[in-house]
Amino acid sequence: MELDQLVTDFQNKDQRAFDKLYHMYSDSMHGIIYNIVRDHEIAEEVMQDVFIKAWHKSDSYNASKGRFFTWILNIARNAAIDKTRSKAYKNSGKNLNAEFFVDILESSDNLNNRMDAIGIKKYVKALGEKCKKIIEYLYFKGYTQKETSEELDIPIGTIKTRNRNCIKDLRVLVLE
Repeated sequence: MELDQLVTDFQNKDQRAFDKLYHMYSDSMHGIIYNIVRDHEIAEEVMQDVFIKAWHKSDSYNASKGRFFTWILNIARNAAIDKTRSKAYKNSGKNLNAEFFVDILESSDNLNNRMDAIGIKKYVKALGEKCKKIIEYLYFKGYTQKETSEELDIPIGTIKTRNRNCIKDLRVLVLE
């Protein structure tokens, strides 16, 4: 089935289209969500919530503004960030065991594998070092612009400008 028709069927509340899109995108979404929440069970829960939200708000998707995958991935990323900011999530992290931190240290340099999971590795590689760092913090680690500014010790205005310019550069590379 062609993707455009599949998305149209999804918007028309066709259960088969939902199942097909879930199957197509769930692994990539789980990877992005997990990278932010760092817990497989929570990532699975958020991913399911994202698909339900997308199902209910499918009429807000507009193909002229971007790809369906990008639309649903943005919903997933935002939902994962919202989850990490929730009081329940913050409280659950107060008694983490040491394995959690070891896992973070082992995978902190593993950005290449995570980017490759959604097929964007080659595009991000083509960007300059400044852009790679900004994209890593804002999109793959789930930092806010303010947090990225503090982490990289760069003024927030510079972060905003670089983010806008880097995404513009990335868009040009992807659409070539």
